[in-house]
Amino acid sequence: MGMTTLRWTPALDSPELLAPPTVSALATVAIRERVEVAPIDPSISDTATLVERSDIRLEECANCVVVSGKRAGEERVAAVLVLASTRADINTVVRKHLDVRKVSFMSMDAAVERTGMEYGGITPLGLPTAWPVLIDARVIQADSIVIGSGVRHSKLRLAGADAALLPGAQVIDGLSK
Repeated sequence: MGMTTLRWTPALDSPELLAPPTVSALATVAIRERVEVAPIDPSISDTATLVERSDIRLEECANCVVVSGKRAGEERVAAVLVLASTRADINTVVRKHLDVRKVSFMSMDAAVERTGMEYGGITPLGLPTAWPVLIDARVIQADSIVIGSGVRHSKLRLAGADAALLPGAQVIDGLSK
């Protein structure tokens, strides 16, 4: 298989490449003119495959996961955005930030249902507004990041610093290892 060169265009010009919640959120954020989208083969949506089969480097990729925990019977949910070259410190930093005894990755079915996005394409742009988006400080130091678009057939690209401007964003030093 040959290498794929991603072709980036303004995300606002290609809503068909985005999940509906991503389109809605994109229309309201201050950075909307700076967010780009590129179509991809859904089979290379996973980060490792994308890096292996495209012109994207691992250092450019950031992954978004959804986690949850409970405190006094109340569910606490957050999205976590870290560079793909690192691992989120879910059991210490995220758990303490959410003030829960145990934090877990949300199940695939629950994440898909509650985000309105495809599993493997979940992005911090368009998540429920009550969910904080915990962003590792290394993400905002990156020149640009490639993240999900809410679907598996495209990727978004934006400046790392712009991630801090996303709805619900909370930048945390040491969020990843």
